[in-house]
Amino acid sequence: MILVGLTGGVATGKSTVAGMFQRCGALVIDADALAHAVVEPGKPAWRAIVKTFGKTVLNPDRTLNRQALGAIVFRNRAKLRRLEQIIHPRVAREQARLARQAAHHNPKTVVIYDVPLLFEAGIDKRVDTIIVVTADRETQIARLKKRNGFTRAEAIRRIRSQLPQRNKVAAANYLLDGTTARPRLLPLVKRLYRELQSLT
Repeated sequence: MILVGLTGGVATGKSTVAGMFQRCGALVIDADALAHAVVEPGKPAWRAIVKTFGKTVLNPDRTLNRQALGAIVFRNRAKLRRLEQIIHPRVAREQARLARQAAHHNPKTVVIYDVPLLFEAGIDKRVDTIIVVTADRETQIARLKKRNGFTRAEAIRRIRSQLPQRNKVAAANYLLDGTTARPRLLPLVKRLYRELQSLT
């Protein structure tokens, strides 16, 4: 099995690339989906978040209000780090369990771990190779405004909350341009998938 870290800045096109790898036959583990699962109402991470940030971060149905929580943590680096300390270890355990399960079923599996904060959370030390998806800042801002309804200032703040793209690019084993048109991007992903398969 090969564990591949797939990362890049916010709104660079990681999910599109992950979907293409899935179509090729890779097992894709989505860190955001795992993060959603570990903070379901009543779970230990949910309780820790409510204790730390208060009940104002909850919706009426007791699920996390991500907008309210985001408004708190993306303005305060210390609070963002605290939230990450609650969520990241639990996500890491679940990712490891899923990867072990995949390797047990098929030792030649290519596991793509789609994780926005690969470097920030120290996950780069736990993967075999790293793919970074890039996009220019104006594309990121435009996508965040369209996708999340952010103002330009909110989009820039979200981008700045992550490690600068140049640092990620410097640490990458492979680069994919997330602004490439899909019909041209898919063959690049297919070729990279075959290369990764040869490494298992």
